[in-house]
Amino acid sequence: MTTFLLVRHGNSTAGESIPGRLKGVHLSDSGKEQVNLLAERLACINCDAIVASPLERTSETAEKIAERMGKTVKYSDALLEIDFGEWVGMRFDELEGTSAWHLWHAFRSGTRIPGGEIIGEVQARMVSQVEQLCRQYPDGTVLVVSHGDPIRSLIAYYIGLPLDQMLRIRIDTASVSTLIVTHYGAELVGLNARGNGVVAFP
Repeated sequence: MTTFLLVRHGNSTAGESIPGRLKGVHLSDSGKEQVNLLAERLACINCDAIVASPLERTSETAEKIAERMGKTVKYSDALLEIDFGEWVGMRFDELEGTSAWHLWHAFRSGTRIPGGEIIGEVQARMVSQVEQLCRQYPDGTVLVVSHGDPIRSLIAYYIGLPLDQMLRIRIDTASVSTLIVTHYGAELVGLNARGNGVVAFP
């Protein structure tokens, strides 16, 4: 049994545009406050590993948590944000006027972002990383710091939710979702815990 604490990074400086994998997108002031609170909440948990997406907003989130836990962070490209291709840097109000944006939300499983990824590819790399961590830490606890849609796709896989319905899963910034993975399946024991909320832990 491997327990995964799935953490989304705090608020970022991206504003109303899609940052994707752009460099230089850091935690905002409010994001830093969120992450400080989150690190305090997680400080008492004994994690065997902390693994994070290497982008600045995720690395800054992971490093703050690791500092409170006395741990070091490992980085993995498998946990990166979706490759948003041609949409990187575009404002959400610009995208609202395009048919591709609406199709991507209506038929997420079968729509490739122009020049970017299809959600099945995101899910595949996330699941592959988690399965690898299960083998490395078969009775351990792993804290994973990633991004909203990659975390949704991962949870959707383990609870058997079709990718076209993954937006029914709410993953806020600086939230924690707890997933237990065993040889026999998986259990989602906590979802989107925020602020002073209780982090589910077996």
